Amino acid sequence: MDRDPDRLPIQRGPEPQPIKRHNTARDYVHRVHESLTTRVSKLICGIFLSLLLLVGIITFILWLSLRPHRPRFHIHEFSVPGLSQENGFENARISFNASARNSNQNIGLRYDSMNGSVYYRDQKIGSTPLIPEPFYQEPKSTRDIIGAFSGATLTVNSQRWKEFMNDRARGTVVFRLEFASTIRFRVSSWESKRHRMYANCDVDVGPDGLILPISKNRKCPVYFS
Repeated sequence: MDRDPDRLPIQRGPEPQPIKRHNTARDYVHRVHESLTTRVSKLICGIFLSLLLLVGIITFILWLSLRPHRPRFHIHEFSVPGLSQENGFENARISFNASARNSNQNIGLRYDSMNGSVYYRDQKIGSTPLIPEPFYQEPKSTRDIIGAFSGATLTVNSQRWKEFMNDRARGTVVFRLEFASTIRFRVSSWESKRHRMYANCDVDVGPDGLILPISKNRKCPVYFS
């Protein structure tokens, strides 16, 4: 096979060796500077996270100690005099004795006022102001709430009274007593926003018109709206 005289074989020289870079004093200073910066950054981050954790623990402890509890309502006495009389609706009267307990250790309760209502078969048959003036309840204290519905504050006609009598014949007349108020939680000079509060007490009344033992001292559910 003839070779082209114009094409000569390519001669490859030795491959270039990598240039060795000598570290200068400036390089060492730069590395030390970066190392110190990294260490300082880590130290600051560590201190910040430690402080954040400490604040979180303190906040959690304060929340546990100052966590507000709802007031506790109990019904103690409830009576419907004259329940055994056919025409008792003419002088109908419902009286009761209840209590409101502030079980908080360090939190007071400020009530704007308090109204009471009585229901029969989910129909309101009476309503009256119980504590018309604002009042403050100290921590770990109990306030008695005594009231009555009669006359203009109690709407019971002959048909309603007949329903009372029919339930009485079966052994139990069931009423629901409701307390309504607007309250604020208070710690020292700080007060929370207003909360509309309701307490509902189901009351079983016997043929004699008095509260049955099953309902006496019953705890009433409390909720906010």
